[in-house]
Amino acid sequence: MADLQDELDTTTEVGALDGLTDPFLAEEPYAPVSDPDTGPLERAHAILAAHPVADGYSGLPWALRHLPWFDLELGESSVDTDVPRLREGHVGALFWSLHLPESIGGDRAVAATLEQLDLVRTVVGAHPEGLRLAHTAGETADVRHCGRVAVLLGPAGAAALGDSLGILRSLRALGLRALTLSGASWASEAGLTRFGEEVLREMNRLGVLADLSGASADTVRRAIAVSKAPVLWTRSAARALRPHPVNLPDDLLAELGAAKGLCMVPLTAEQTGPSVRDVADHLDHVREVAGPECVGLSGTYDAGTAHPQDLADASCYPLLVAELLRRGWAESDIALLTWGNVQRVLRGADFTARAARERREPSTAKISDLDG
Repeated sequence: MADLQDELDTTTEVGALDGLTDPFLAEEPYAPVSDPDTGPLERAHAILAAHPVADGYSGLPWALRHLPWFDLELGESSVDTDVPRLREGHVGALFWSLHLPESIGGDRAVAATLEQLDLVRTVVGAHPEGLRLAHTAGETADVRHCGRVAVLLGPAGAAALGDSLGILRSLRALGLRALTLSGASWASEAGLTRFGEEVLREMNRLGVLADLSGASADTVRRAIAVSKAPVLWTRSAARALRPHPVNLPDDLLAELGAAKGLCMVPLTAEQTGPSVRDVADHLDHVREVAGPECVGLSGTYDAGTAHPQDLADASCYPLLVAELLRRGWAESDIALLTWGNVQRVLRGADFTARAARERREPSTAKISDLDG
């Protein structure tokens, strides 16, 4: 992540931004919440009750489009995710993906993304006892304290912008929090173009997180250099353990760690393997290479992928946390994995946006002007 001070004149001005504190300041010492004399699963439930899962990717919006009727608060067997299972799994927040099938592009991608945003708002509004929209780290924590599951909008695909920064601002006004930087002419195998860099700067100004899952190595490195907010990977594991193209090699994991980004390991058999132990191996590896503050969880439920044994749906997170406890993970590292790291990234994006808006007007750049 680029140095935020590049665009700040004085620390006094930063402190004056409506009381917003620097998210990179050290946190208070961790206070344990579980009894070390109890079994791993019991400890896992205790830790998750205090530090629930912030899940990085749910394919639920697209899955719900194909159901004539559903009730997520009562329970819905047609999908992997509903409120009872979210509560059983101690999920406190999750990103609802706005990704589209690859066959949808051009102007249709913009319209389809708006339709998905409308669907999410309708679904959340119809389930007020279980779900609530959130847009910031503070709202996410407030929703959790109210006993609901916080729904964060995104990631959306780059095609959703229609190569327009005005559409990006409109999507942010509707609640978008993350955009995937791949699959567009300005974010390709060759890296970010001049317009792509301008998109990322405008995302920083708006507080939209850059999701680099599936992005090329050149795009990743340029995004890390340009972005003044933390970047994240919503669905990437360790390529050293499983050679999936979306998984990250160790050199990019090390760069991610240096930039204080966030790699959210997916619970899919294809990317991490067929067992809980395989998923834990990836979490161990990412933590070792990138650092404990740079690893998170991504259920990737309802996205059309197979899941490891014993991790079939959103209720299964305690089994994974119990496996990590057996491996000797510190309770403080688990608290970062499940909740703290996502909160840090959200705070970082909000802090950067507040600072950038003091110094940067909305961009009027057009792709034809910058990329020809």
